[in-house]
Formats: sequence, C-alpha cells, structure tokens
Amino acid sequence: MTLRVAMIGYGFMGAAHSVGWRQAPRVFTLPEDVEMSVVVGRNADAVADAATRWGWQESATDWREVIARDDIDIVDIVTPGDSHAEIAIAALEAGKHVLCEKPLANTVAEAEAMADAASRAAARGIRSMVGFTYRRVPAVTFLRDLIAQGAVGKIAQVRAAYRQDWLVDRGMPLAWRLQKEHAGSGALGDIGAHIIDMTQFVTGLDVVAVSGTVETLVKERPLLGGGSGLSGTAAEGFGQVTVDDIALFSGRLSTGALVSFEASRFATGRKNDLSIEVSGDRGALRFDLEDLNTLWFYDRTAPEVTQGFTRILVTEPQHPYVAAWWPAGHTLGYEHGFSHQVVDFVAAIAAGTDPRPSFAEGLSVQRVLEAVERSSENESAWLRVAADVPASA
Repeated sequence: MTLRVAMIGYGFMGAAHSVGWRQAPRVFTLPEDVEMSVVVGRNADAVADAATRWGWQESATDWREVIARDDIDIVDIVTPGDSHAEIAIAALEAGKHVLCEKPLANTVAEAEAMADAASRAAARGIRSMVGFTYRRVPAVTFLRDLIAQGAVGKIAQVRAAYRQDWLVDRGMPLAWRLQKEHAGSGALGDIGAHIIDMTQFVTGLDVVAVSGTVETLVKERPLLGGGSGLSGTAAEGFGQVTVDDIALFSGRLSTGALVSFEASRFATGRKNDLSIEVSGDRGALRFDLEDLNTLWFYDRTAPEVTQGFTRILVTEPQHPYVAAWWPAGHTLGYEHGFSHQVVDFVAAIAAGTDPRPSFAEGLSVQRVLEAVERSSENESAWLRVAADVPASA
C-alpha cells in the first residue's frame, strides 16, 4: 500500500516537513510506502518552485480540491494557526489521515472542534497527530524513558524555557506571527506550546494550574508589502503587534510539583534555546536543544564523592531512533525529528493505532495557553486548567 501525501502550506515548516517525508522512507524501513504527491499554496509560482525544490510531484492552489481527491491519503497541515481547524476538520471528514503543526489551533474552541472531529474519525480508522516534533529528538525521548524508569525519583520541580532573540531588532517587519488573527498568540503559543507539551510528555503529568504574565515589548513594527503582514518587502508605515513577545508563567503539575516556564523572543543572544530540567528526590535530568545530542544526568544515589552531572551522548544504536542513522558519536540535527515524526505517524496508520501526540493532547496544551492568558489579564492570579482532556492519558 502507498500512502499519498498532500502538504498544505510551504513556508519554513513546509521545508522541514518535506525533509521528513523525503528522508524517512530512505533511512527507515516503513510498513507502508510514502509518496510526496502534492504541495498546496496560494501563490501558484511560489508553490510550484517549492514543489520542485523539495521533491513534491506537483503543486496546487486550492486545498479543498486537493482534499477531495481520491488519490490523497494523508493531509499534512503547515499553515498559520488561523486555518488549522478548517483544513483539519475538512480533511478528517473526507477520510484523510491528518498531521497538523503545533499549536493545534488558535483558540480552545477551535481545538475542541478539532479533537471532536479526530475522535469521530478515529472510529472510522482515520488517524490524526499534532506536530510537537521535539518529542522525537532522541535525547528527549530517552529523557522521558529514564524518568519513567525512576531515574529522578519523585519529581519536585521542572524548569522549562524556550528563548529566541529574533524580535530584539525593533525594525523587524510585522510578519504573520505577530498578528493575533493569524497566529493566535505570540511567544506563548508559538514556542511556549513546545515547553508545555515537553513538560507533560517527559514527566507523564498534566499541568493543572498556572499563574502567568505575558507582555508585548514592541507595540508597532514596520508593515510588509501591501500591509498584509503575510508576504512582501518592507513598506511605509507601521502596524500594531497584537501578540505577546514574552510569556513568563508558573505551573503546578497533577502531583503538586511546580514548574517554571519562560517563552521569549527577546532573549538576546539565544537563537533557539529550548531547555528543560527535571529535579526529583533521586536525581535530575537536563536537556538543551542547542546541544541536542546530549543529556545531563545527576544521580543522587551515587557515592557523594562521585556525585555530579554526567554527560550522556545520545548517539548509541540502543537510543531511540538512532539505530537507523550513523555510527555512535556521529550526531543528528534539528531536521531528523521530522523524519522520526513520519516514521511514527506511518507506523500508527499501518498498525491501526492512534498516534501521539493526539489532537486531544494538542487540546490540553491549548487549554494551558488559554489559562496563562487569562491569568495575565487577572494580575497573574492562579487559575485552574480545564481537566477534561488529560494530556498524560
């Protein structure tokens, strides 16, 4: 059987997803063949160029027509968040398996509708998954496994941060990621969603309450061509930034353990610094995306004279996903997580099982994001997160 893929969108994430679809069948032994059938975008010339560069068989400009085609089995959504719900629900109802980039949607209501559609589709054998790709960095998956095996003992505290600096330049134009109607939220939803999901993934626990503050440091930015904020070159005039630049929030896990979260696009000198440290009564584990082949492990049960953080190079064939790649010590990179995402998604479709993270898990992250925004609006008051969709299920 061949699974024929249509990718909706062709920006930065389109390039990354294309690498995943192209590499996975060549490196891993997949249970089904994969065919990169069509990439879809609004600009006919630009999307045609993307198809040629990234290896798609054809391009198209109408996603509705593509979803209706009988020769498409999987729809991969890499568009801005404002279109996720419409495309995903239509694709699921058309009987297509759906992979959707994070965050799942721009609002809780949209995410609820998507999770409901995914649940109905699953009853018909149609699978869906959210693209929290950092779960599939081998070191992160291994960190999760070590925690599940009891390496840190009872978790007391988690520190999670995602720091970038691409908005420090106040002349950076008003792109779609800075407009609430397209992005839903700023640093909070774009990169904060990753650290919420990673915390819940590696600990197996839910974020059940939050207290937070979100802030927009630069309120206006230069307009792009046409004033749309979506494409083009810088034009005269300025437009309002309607999302946050920084989100700082605390969380409480379902066991009572505390989490500190930081999501910032103003962390000068930090290019793509996602880090998480989990501390427990038996030890601690630490990961940093800017050193993504490495874990640091502190073992409190070791003799005091030899205690200290130990570096683990996660490149052995026994580590998650690594056996299909290079010899030990030959490190992997950012793009490999997208291949691992394809492997897991295709394997679940072939096995008839529901892949993870599910749309329900994407909804759980959306509920946390919404609670942080409400908390910020209420002087950082502690607020409960809706608990009807456990992330650790």
